[in-house]
Amino acid sequence: MDAIPNQSSPRKRQENIEGGTLDMAQTKMTNGEITTKISRLPARETANAFIEILEAKAVKVFAVIDQAAEAGEVGLQLRDTILIIFGNPAAGTPVMQQIPLSALDLPLKVLVWDDGGETKVSYYSPSAIAQRYGLTQDLTANLRAIDALTDALVSR
Repeated sequence: MDAIPNQSSPRKRQENIEGGTLDMAQTKMTNGEITTKISRLPARETANAFIEILEAKAVKVFAVIDQAAEAGEVGLQLRDTILIIFGNPAAGTPVMQQIPLSALDLPLKVLVWDDGGETKVSYYSPSAIAQRYGLTQDLTANLRAIDALTDALVSR
């Protein structure tokens, strides 16, 4: 997969929190359905790093959609917003065989986006997808790799 051109500036690596610092790679927010993690890298570098992680793990990258670039093509501006669609057919296919509508959420997707100078990595949590389609624990386990992959990403 081709690298996404870097047009961003470097980000703060730490934030001051009441006299101390918080390593932003360890920040995780969940609203029950969407998990969001903070990357220390600019959005484009984060997206490229995620693609490298996926390729190193032999996870198929189906598509990378640079939504900001697409907006620019029609004369509109959008913050860095990059959607990465990826998966392992050996893991996803059994889910779709059992619950065909789960193909609306599979392959898995990660959104890398700039939120006012902070890079966020967001995705639907495996438990949210499981609940949406009534997946068994065994089928849900097929989706859990997204957590470890994104943890590896934000620890960079």
